[in-house]
Amino acid sequence: MDTMGDNEAKRMKGGRTMSRWDEAIAANKARWNELTAIHSRDETYGMTAFKNGTKQLDPLVRAEVGDVAGRSMLHLQCHFGMDSLMWARLGARVTGVDLAEDAIALARSLSAEIGVPATFVQSNLYDLPAVLQGEFDIVYTSWGVLYWLPDLSRWGQIIARYLKPGGFFYIAEAHPFLNMFYNEVDATDLRVQYGYFPCPEPTYWPPSNDYADPTRATTHPSYEWQHGVGEILDGLLATGLRVEFFREHPFLMWDYLPFMVKGDDAYWRLPPEYPALPLSVSLKATKSA
Repeated sequence: MDTMGDNEAKRMKGGRTMSRWDEAIAANKARWNELTAIHSRDETYGMTAFKNGTKQLDPLVRAEVGDVAGRSMLHLQCHFGMDSLMWARLGARVTGVDLAEDAIALARSLSAEIGVPATFVQSNLYDLPAVLQGEFDIVYTSWGVLYWLPDLSRWGQIIARYLKPGGFFYIAEAHPFLNMFYNEVDATDLRVQYGYFPCPEPTYWPPSNDYADPTRATTHPSYEWQHGVGEILDGLLATGLRVEFFREHPFLMWDYLPFMVKGDDAYWRLPPEYPALPLSVSLKATKSA
């Protein structure tokens, strides 16, 4: 682990301020293009079940978002669009956005293959207003998205920009609390390794095995930013959005820690000898009508 080093002067690119965040985001883009090729193989993401319609959205997310039939949805950080297309199968008019062009190409291909219409846009989230117009009933994102973003204040502004009056934003995500703990493959218990509070510099991670398929290695590094609960809430509240709920859960969609236990409901939890700790969060916020 390392950070990007000392401050350097901002530059101009395409009429906007450019900082070294752009270099970190470019590295992440290269990594996610590589991961798209890995994730589209075999059953890493349950591709066969998705194509035949038996793969379903996470039940927590499905229940908390509610009925989407006939509603417009903007799915931020959609990867290759699997969840986007599952929302479309439920009747939403979906636009998915992702940084990686390979992911967007695969999303468009899947949409055509299964006959479920959706729109997919390749863009850095912060540059989205330059390439996408309109407003949406729902802005949605979930699972493993926030630590790829350097600025949650601007993130909140983008969300508010795309919400129709009366529309809502929804996110489900790993709890920021989890990022404090050592989680390499040899971890056997909870051990605090990292700080909780946000840092302006990203953490550098060298190329490693894929999180979804440990048998496959990547060649590109990644950069991640830590964000606390307060920063998440401030990024939304500062735009005037009203938080309808903020819920903490003792389970997670994946085994963030190697000693977590998978339940019959397919969620991962800490072993029973541990007290219940917050492992994920979900949030819904609305824009005033």
